[in-house]
Amino acid sequence: MESYIEHFGYLAILIGTFLEGETILILGGFAAHRGYLDLSLVIISAFIGTVFGDQLFYFLGRKHSQTVLNHWPQWQSKIDKSRQMIDQHRILIILSFRFLYGLRTVIPFTLGIANVPARKFVPLNIIGALVWSVAIGLAGYFFGHALEIALGHIKQIELWVMIGIVLSGGIIWLTYLRRAKKKAP
Repeated sequence: MESYIEHFGYLAILIGTFLEGETILILGGFAAHRGYLDLSLVIISAFIGTVFGDQLFYFLGRKHSQTVLNHWPQWQSKIDKSRQMIDQHRILIILSFRFLYGLRTVIPFTLGIANVPARKFVPLNIIGALVWSVAIGLAGYFFGHALEIALGHIKQIELWVMIGIVLSGGIIWLTYLRRAKKKAP
C-alpha cells in the first residue's frame, strides 16, 4: 500500500480534486502526516486539480450549457438555486463554493451561464482554490496528528483509518445522492 501511495498519490489527488475532492484530499493530508507524501505537494496537487476542474465547468457553462443540460437535466434545479445565491453574493460564492458539498461542479457551470466575466472568475477561483486546498489538506494532516495523540503509534491501524475515511466520504456522497434523488421530480 505504501508503494502505491508514494507512486500514485499525487496523481490520485490531482484527478480526485478535478472532479470533487474532499475525501481524496483528506486522505492525502493523512498520508502526508504518515510520511508517505509531502504535504506541500499534496496541497499543490489539489490546488491544480481543483482550479482546472472549476475552469472546465465554468467554460462549459459559458460555451456548451445546453449540451451539458441535455445530458444532466437534474442539474437544472441546482442551477436555479445557485443562480439566486450568485445574484445576491457573487464574490463570496466564487470564493467559497468548494465548501458547499454537492454544488462544487454546478456553481462554476452556473457562473459560466450567468456570464460572469472570466477576468473576475479566474482570479477569485484561484484564491478560493488555494484556501480550500490548504484548509482541507491541513485538516487531513491534523486528523492524523490528532489520532496519533489519542491512540499513540498508529502504524498498525493506518490502513483501517484510510478505509474509514473512504467509507465516510462514500456514505456522505451516497446520502447526498439519495436525498437529491428524492427531491427530483
